[in-house]
Amino acid sequence: MTLPVNTSASATADTDLDSQLSAERTHLDESRAALARMRARAEALFDTGENVGGDPFSAESLGRTLARRVAELTDDPSTPLFFGRLDFSTGVGDEHAGHRYHIGRRHVVDDAGEPMVLDWRAPVSRAFYRASARDPQGVAVRRRFGYAADRKLAQLTSFEDEHLDRGEELGTGSRILTAEIERPRVGPMRDIVATIQPDQDDLVRAELADSICVQGAPGTGKTAVGLHRAAYLLYLHRDRLRRSGILILGPNRAFLRYISAVLPALGEVDVEQTTVDDLVARVPIRGTDSTTAAIIKHDVRMADVLVRAMRAKIRKPAAPIVVPDGSFRWRIGEDPLRRIVDEARREGTPYAVGRERVRARVVALLQRQSEARRGDSPGEAWLRRMARATPVVEFLDAVWPAVTPERLLFELLADPAVLAAAAGGVLTAEEQATIGWPAAPRSVKSARWSAADAVLLDEAAGLLDRVPSFGHVVVDEAQDLSAMQCRAIARRASYGSVTLLGDLAQGTAPWAATSWPETLRHLGKPDARVVPLTTGFRVPEAVLRLANRLLPALAVAVPPAVSLRHDGALAVRAASDVDSAMTAEVRAALAHDGSVAVIAADAAVDRLTAVLRAHDIATSTPDDLGDPARVTVVPATMAKGLEYDHVIVVEPAEIVAAEPRGLHRLYVVLTRAVSGLAVVHARPLPAPLA
Repeated sequence: MTLPVNTSASATADTDLDSQLSAERTHLDESRAALARMRARAEALFDTGENVGGDPFSAESLGRTLARRVAELTDDPSTPLFFGRLDFSTGVGDEHAGHRYHIGRRHVVDDAGEPMVLDWRAPVSRAFYRASARDPQGVAVRRRFGYAADRKLAQLTSFEDEHLDRGEELGTGSRILTAEIERPRVGPMRDIVATIQPDQDDLVRAELADSICVQGAPGTGKTAVGLHRAAYLLYLHRDRLRRSGILILGPNRAFLRYISAVLPALGEVDVEQTTVDDLVARVPIRGTDSTTAAIIKHDVRMADVLVRAMRAKIRKPAAPIVVPDGSFRWRIGEDPLRRIVDEARREGTPYAVGRERVRARVVALLQRQSEARRGDSPGEAWLRRMARATPVVEFLDAVWPAVTPERLLFELLADPAVLAAAAGGVLTAEEQATIGWPAAPRSVKSARWSAADAVLLDEAAGLLDRVPSFGHVVVDEAQDLSAMQCRAIARRASYGSVTLLGDLAQGTAPWAATSWPETLRHLGKPDARVVPLTTGFRVPEAVLRLANRLLPALAVAVPPAVSLRHDGALAVRAASDVDSAMTAEVRAALAHDGSVAVIAADAAVDRLTAVLRAHDIATSTPDDLGDPARVTVVPATMAKGLEYDHVIVVEPAEIVAAEPRGLHRLYVVLTRAVSGLAVVHARPLPAPLA
């Protein structure tokens, strides 16, 4: 809302603006009260659900549905219930002509069922993001609301109108839009429903069947796009996705905590969020691999090794079987048994499914003999008894033995001969020696599995049986996925779609992707479209210019990021006493609003934490739960995906020297700041920055 100059004419305008603002505040209060009544009605239904459910199963199902509904209607007073308004022209010939809608994070109706706030995902709400002076889409006025930042209560303080029917459009010149984008960031990540841009909106509203890869430069909102797409798909396909589910995969638990508030703020509480490591966790991780061994284990060739090891378990029948049945003896010859095994092998089903098919077909042959001799069909109890008969079980164990993922991988890594048989022509002898255990554990239970082993165990489990598939999977920081991790995700998305989010320039894993087509192929989505996001809304221009100096040295073909923000501070300081310089920068940052992070090589974190605490500056870590301190000391390896208002980077040269892809890690670290970046160093800066 722009207040006019104080003249007699403008005094009238002031009064009108004040009355409009007062009316909007009243509508906000009434909408919150209506939402509270909606929740109260849902709670009342929940309390009586067991009395109207009919039977225990129906009552339990109804109870779960109502409990979910109650959770979805929870109001957060610190989050604005609506952020915009659309006034449609009276001359348009459609159902919205002359109507006014408030656009918000969820749908709110009054006691008569009339909408007070429209969900941002509703079809009509799309005009809030897409209408322009060139294409008004029937909108006469688009209004944005400004709110005072308050952790306890969002207070409506201003509004700003764009008269699209008159050709007036503020675009990125909107003060309210800019203020929302640049608002200091404290605590978990916020939703971006008030600031979604048209190119982001295209991705958010993509069809459920479409798999998309977003190559997003730092600060372009790719993570928010993925989360909001999940919320949009749940709105559009709620029943279908409630059955199949949506899975959000992040790089680490600190990142998941950072994004954990976004979907609940949008009323979505039924989404599974986890890391890739936790997704494939079958065993405790007590061992470690050398970097070389881990790279080999994450290589897609290991899928072939495991397939060959599994197939080697299947053997040809060596003799007929005879199954006693009371006074009868049923005999199946070697040839029909061989045909059963060969047929099951050719069908290519998961190993455990194939084993059960062999069992079922053997029992079917026994059943035919029984029917021919006895003249009637045996019952279910007889079929179960034949399936468990000792000759049948012994035959099955001889030709198609039961196996577990742990046993299969144990035999591969513990026995060089078994590994050589499965990996011959796939892995070199040197590679086999690198991944094999030099001293084999006594048993599967005593094996010290590594994180890379867990991915192989998941692959083996996928060979044994089918894995439930999600309706949609969102994968963030996807540039660091190995081929085998991609396959693990693909098994969970075999019947669903994927939103892949990442930045090739931020790839820090030893197996990090250098192009997206190969990653998409391993994910089983080779036809997914790759969409670049290059315009940053959070990271200031000066910070991106510094980080972009690293791009030529990163050996990836990505367009440099650009920023709409020309504010923000950048300081690069050489200092003989880095600890003192770092402390001074932290104190300077604390004089401003927002979060503060000190990011350094992992080995320096404990020292820097001690220095800050010695100067009475409270600190936290990215893993801290509860109410963290304003200053977070972040190991460089944990910085990915996180954002802070003010960042102090300590000794870039140490960050680069700590790992083979150190320049990529430094690119990540330098792009975590959304207001100000200070770089302090005693050692010479890496060459691209010098």
